[in-house]
Amino acid sequence: MHISWGEHFWWAHREAFLRTHAPYTTGTVTLTNTTTITGASTAWSTAGSFGENNMRAGGKFTIDGITVYEIDAIASDTSATLTTRYVGSPTTGGTTYTYFEDDYALDGDFLRPLDLSIFSSASEIPLIGPKEFRRRFPRPGSIRRKPQVATIYAKNPSSAVDVRTRVRLWPAPDDEYLIPYSFITNKFAVGTSGTLATNLSSDLDEPIVPLQYRHVIVLHALWHWFRDKQDDDRASSVKAERDELMTRIVGDTFIGSDRPVIRPRVGPIKNRAKRPWGGTGRYWVTGEAWDEFRQ
Repeated sequence: MHISWGEHFWWAHREAFLRTHAPYTTGTVTLTNTTTITGASTAWSTAGSFGENNMRAGGKFTIDGITVYEIDAIASDTSATLTTRYVGSPTTGGTTYTYFEDDYALDGDFLRPLDLSIFSSASEIPLIGPKEFRRRFPRPGSIRRKPQVATIYAKNPSSAVDVRTRVRLWPAPDDEYLIPYSFITNKFAVGTSGTLATNLSSDLDEPIVPLQYRHVIVLHALWHWFRDKQDDDRASSVKAERDELMTRIVGDTFIGSDRPVIRPRVGPIKNRAKRPWGGTGRYWVTGEAWDEFRQ
């Protein structure tokens, strides 16, 4: 019921907030043709105003505004490691730099966006595909201001088997911004202790699907059972019943949901009411009586 991209069930809707990281430029750096960068008067491993370190693994680093490197690890306030070797001319002390972030981890329960075209309605940030994003914005960090466009992409797993889903923003944020976004949860089961899970692993686990809809899960299982048993007649019958109920669920309404309404265009009526009819070379205004016209 949930892996499909076509249905957005109200009980799977979730909301979260993304807080961006302001660029960090305090101090200077020294670099050679290695992956190590050495800082002076820097505080890379020190937490800032919001409890996050001034520099974090996965963030971006540049000294010329053109070549961008990714931070692999931070050893101390004055020492960090790049994911690739520095390819520019070795620098001496006193070289300025910019650390910034343009991609962020999403909520741990994130499965997919609620709206495939909008990342944040409140912040007016649309979503585009990763390919289009790379084509339109090939130089990350070249501009820094309030984000205007986003794309969602997958990053390799790290200390877990799950692919890390992240969002990349353009332009790179020039300050801390709080960006609300909506999504479909990947947690579909609830244990007896109230703990959410991605699947039903225990006999006592329950799906997050409301009670009045759970019989569809049974029909779905029966459909696959009869199909695997090559009982085509029963499989077709159960599938038809399951599809009909799914259609009803998708079209079901709940408090505050959208319903078909008739909305007449009242703008022209209001305009004519404000400006009574007037002929060529003359005009008409209303008199004291509500139905009286006079020249």
